[in-house]
This record gives sequence, structure tokens and C-alpha cells, in this order.
Amino acid sequence: MMDKFNDLRQRTKKFALEIIKISDLLPENKKGRTIGNQIIRSGTSVGANYRSACRARSQSDFISKIGIVEEECDETGYWLELIIESDLIEKEKIIPILNECNELTAIFAASGKTAKQNKK
Repeated sequence: MMDKFNDLRQRTKKFALEIIKISDLLPENKKGRTIGNQIIRSGTSVGANYRSACRARSQSDFISKIGIVEEECDETGYWLELIIESDLIEKEKIIPILNECNELTAIFAASGKTAKQNKK
């Protein structure tokens, strides 16, 4: 079980680093800066909030925190989609991180669902 937590901690950190790299590729104009600021906030908070969830004091606390992780990850996916659809960065450079984002969102959604079922 601990390996799974550590794997996700590393995976979410790598995800944050990839988001930072993506933000550096955005154009230096109003659109690029606005989306860059948003995606850095949401993309880097995934790992930070996941670490917080791992240290939850109760099942209810974990459920609440993992819900935040899921929301931040999903929001990051939104910004990645906007980058693609507005042609700010070539689609080929974004697709791998968008796929990872979608996988992470699914993992955190399933984790929250399982935690809620186990609480009953």
C-alpha cells in the first residue's frame, strides 16, 4: 500500500514539473500569461494536495482532500484542452501530459469513491 502512495507522490510531482515546462512554452502575451498562471496553480497543486490527503487525520478528512486533488487535476485538464484548442502550443506536445492528467483524474476520482464506500 505504501508503494502505491509513494508511486503517486512521485507521479504527481513529475506531473507538476511537466506542467511547469508546458507553461514555459506558452507565448508571452495576455492569453499565454493568463493560462500559464492558471495551469501552474492547478497543475502544481495536484501533488501538494495529494501529499496533504496522504496525511489526512480521518476518513472524512481524506475524502475531502482527495476531492480537492481530483478537482485540481480536472481543472488542469481544462487548461490543457484550452491550450490545444486555441493553438497556443502544438497539440503533439500537449497530448501526453493531457493523457496523464486524465489518468490521474480517474485515479483520484476512484480513490474518493472507494473511500466514501468504505466509510459507510
